[in-house]
Amino acid sequence: MAKESANGEHHTTSKPPPTPSPLRNSKFFQGNMRILVTGGAGFIGSHLVDKLMENEKNEVIVADNFFTGSKDNLRKWIGHPRFELIRHDVTEPLLIEVDQIYHLACPASPIFYKHNPVKTIKTNVIGTLNMLGLAKRVGARILLTSTSEVYGDPLEHPQKEEYWGNVNPIGVRSCYDEGKRVAETLMFDYHRQHGIEIRIARIFNTYGPRMNIDDGRVVSNFIAQALR
Repeated sequence: MAKESANGEHHTTSKPPPTPSPLRNSKFFQGNMRILVTGGAGFIGSHLVDKLMENEKNEVIVADNFFTGSKDNLRKWIGHPRFELIRHDVTEPLLIEVDQIYHLACPASPIFYKHNPVKTIKTNVIGTLNMLGLAKRVGARILLTSTSEVYGDPLEHPQKEEYWGNVNPIGVRSCYDEGKRVAETLMFDYHRQHGIEIRIARIFNTYGPRMNIDDGRVVSNFIAQALR
């Protein structure tokens, strides 16, 4: 940036370097970690895997039953020495040694969870129990991807994290909504009772590469209808 002084001379000043993000010192960026990503072959999960694999000291293990995910989303990592892909349903226990768990496994599309509501709620409840049991056994930190659907049909806009929601426990979408609410409850119960280090991310409408255009969500429906 150039500035003119009182005597007419020009001086060039440079901007100070940006302050490094505190995330750079967080566990997310620490190396030599074995990281489990459930549902890692899905839309959001595969992008998370890409980010985790940027750290050349990390080993990443993906567990996915491919109910909604696809191997194509992980094709560039298959065969990589720091990457492992396991065909596994999280409703069954998983015996593995890891430092971190990112628990994304669950059908998030209305089309899929209305087609198989029992599997959806089992994935949310039993799958989360299994991942929390694993975190307790190995001392891993666990992050659960939850959803804005925990607020139901909210009466408050925008919703604060402390808002409890306005929910329907018996509707056709409840297998997903209530399943995520139970999963969040389990996370906090394991934290309070067993000292498990937890994180919960409530994800709202998300779109981007690898998104299934026919998955029945708001953004994909809008784009599909516009294109057709």
